[in-house]
Amino acid sequence: MNWIISVLAIWAVAYFVNVKLANSSLRHTRLIKLLVPAIFGATLLLVWEGLVRGLEVPPVILPPPSLIGVKFMSSLDILWGDLVQTLFKGALSGYIIGCSAAIVTAILIDRSPFLQRGLLPVGNFIAALPIIGTAPILVMWFGFDWQSKAAVVVVMVFFPMLVNTVQGLAATDTMQRDLMHNYAGGYWKTLQKLRLPAAMPAIFNGLKIATTLALIGSLVAEFFGSPTQGMGFRISAEVGRLGLDMVWAEITMAALAGSAFYGSVALIEKTLTFWHPSQRG
Repeated sequence: MNWIISVLAIWAVAYFVNVKLANSSLRHTRLIKLLVPAIFGATLLLVWEGLVRGLEVPPVILPPPSLIGVKFMSSLDILWGDLVQTLFKGALSGYIIGCSAAIVTAILIDRSPFLQRGLLPVGNFIAALPIIGTAPILVMWFGFDWQSKAAVVVVMVFFPMLVNTVQGLAATDTMQRDLMHNYAGGYWKTLQKLRLPAAMPAIFNGLKIATTLALIGSLVAEFFGSPTQGMGFRISAEVGRLGLDMVWAEITMAALAGSAFYGSVALIEKTLTFWHPSQRG
């Protein structure tokens, strides 16, 4: 009974503090914007810890955050090697190839109504294919190293990036394009000076969506064949050994890496599209 009261008390205090901070006159400051989610996250971890220990849940079912933290800190060398294999070799290479190919294809589609009517429906069909079915095929085609993971990532990120870029290129209105035409601006000059800058918010939306898809695709592909490194490989192996603390440590590393990946793209967006209303303070 005491642990139930403690958990409820922690939740109530954190809720009261967060409501006060969110409604305070300083709520728009950077400190409060960071403090509110930090308190919320810390509260979830404390409640998790209290519930798991209070209910005496076995670690093989759900380990407490403290046990996961100990395993995380004691396995940093393994986690770093897995991160390099999954993120930097598989996810990042596929992300760059897939997003670059999507942007080039979007420009070709913008130039050709035939491709717009023919390629987009085909791309929609390919995007609807379940990754759990295509991943083992690509692993068999490209081998068990990072190349097959990059191929899976390319398939996952290509269509969302393509759709966002095509929509972004159509963001300018007729008056703006007519003005460029009156100034003797051809297609490529109009693309460079007007349409690509106007498309940047939509392009970065696609890039941010693709960050999470890239990491997920690389992880899923590793379940179907991988060297003796990689987050997906480690999770699959540790689940078979009932090493749930290591599984959660890998999940934590993946979450941190994915957040850093997304944040890096968002920071680049803020730097390049400072003129857009969404980026103004």
